[in-house]
Amino acid sequence: MNTLIEIIRKNILKSKHALKMALLGLIAFSCTDVVDISVPTEAPRLVIEASLGWEKGSLGNNQTIKLSLSTPFYDLTPSPVTGASVRVANVTNGDVFIFEDQQDGRYTTADFEPIINNTYNLEVIYNNEAYTAQETLIPVPEIDRIEQSRIGGSDEEELDLTIYFNDPEDKMNFYYATFLEGNDLLPLRVVLSDEFTNGNEMSVFYEENEADQADEILPGDMVDIYLFGISEQYYDFLDTLIEQGDNAGDPFATVPTRLKGNYINPENPDDYAFGYFRVTEFVNEVYTFVE
Repeated sequence: MNTLIEIIRKNILKSKHALKMALLGLIAFSCTDVVDISVPTEAPRLVIEASLGWEKGSLGNNQTIKLSLSTPFYDLTPSPVTGASVRVANVTNGDVFIFEDQQDGRYTTADFEPIINNTYNLEVIYNNEAYTAQETLIPVPEIDRIEQSRIGGSDEEELDLTIYFNDPEDKMNFYYATFLEGNDLLPLRVVLSDEFTNGNEMSVFYEENEADQADEILPGDMVDIYLFGISEQYYDFLDTLIEQGDNAGDPFATVPTRLKGNYINPENPDDYAFGYFRVTEFVNEVYTFVE
């Protein structure tokens, strides 16, 4: 599964493209003036990629958390973190799971026990600083069916698909769906809630990016589909992140703000970590388009 860091890196690449276009525009208007654009820098900040996913029907015991340091604007080379202490505690029943340092930025366990509606607390200790976050394991319904067509999208000559699932009516629910087709580097991401469809059948529509005419969906193409049950807090975080990613490079868009996840540093609040700790149940389907 693709991580949130991949989304952030995609946004950086789009921002770099917009910066280059701005420079070209300045050069076009003045060939004699030297334009020096300074990019703000700051000390490296801890990045925690902790997406504990439990595929419905599996044990969910093998989990990985990745630690790295943030890098300068023009440096996309990862900077893995080793020597940290990483543990996840089940606040509901008291179980504790230690994640072992693999010396490459990955911290792993083979003993994790996912329990629906239990609350989990993540603690990372690095350079004598403690970073914590808390989430509840949210369930997800099965995908009932997948339907393809040529009539629901922006181009009625091209293939698209819709996934359907039944939303439980006992409480407010939030969902995160991803679609990765063919040679795409990053999936299409969608978040939705049952605010107006509680207890009813819900659907998520997918079609190829309208701007990418060279990557039309054809019979035989496959799309990898994930559907996650997520918390309201993670829904809000993703909604903002996706909106900022979609607007990257748009000169008329609202200036993006620094997006903070749910990590806190109780002793030093200004030294928070980037990323988001999530604990979710998910279902995965691979769909092959037909004639």
